[in-house]
Amino acid sequence: MLVKSKLYIQGEIIIPINHNLIAKNEIKISDIEYVYSHSQAISQCQNYLENRKMKPLFTLSTAAAVKLITEKQNAAAIGTLKAAEIYGLNIIDKNIQDTDNNQTRFIILSKDKALKSEENKTSILFSSYQDSPGALYNILSFFAKHNINLTKIESRPSKEGLGNYIFFVDFKGHEDDKEIKEILDKVKEKTSLMKVLGSYPTKSINH
Repeated sequence: MLVKSKLYIQGEIIIPINHNLIAKNEIKISDIEYVYSHSQAISQCQNYLENRKMKPLFTLSTAAAVKLITEKQNAAAIGTLKAAEIYGLNIIDKNIQDTDNNQTRFIILSKDKALKSEENKTSILFSSYQDSPGALYNILSFFAKHNINLTKIESRPSKEGLGNYIFFVDFKGHEDDKEIKEILDKVKEKTSLMKVLGSYPTKSINH
């Protein structure tokens, strides 16, 4: 979606992950056979489910899972306290995630670019011309040569053929900085697609 979007990243919000076991009725944990939720939530509570011999079943979202179990017996969902409140369900167990330091990053999108601050982060995406050894290294080497710190590298299939990927990269600096401009020009020359998603303050909003 970010490839085609005309919006810019204005900032980011970091939210701690807290998962809860939710059920239709007051039910013993030992009586729960199936647990519904999004695959990400299931994976973050995997040890909890395995230790209690609960079978995971995947849904499109945690909210969808909570809604689904309003019609299920001997089943529960992994979801938020707010979702349980909306559907009038019971919290069977709180904070069931396997680790307590998980966080989810959300981005703030706008039609306008963010104002430049003292410390900035820039997010870009790009796709190389072909999937070949060293292709990604050659592109990222531009940042290394200028001593630019990369804070995130992630890849996603481009859906335009096997082996074609889009890379999402975050790094320190602003797209209007002279040094960053030079790097981005070089990246553009070596890629079939390059897009600046936004430059924004590095100080994230924590909730």
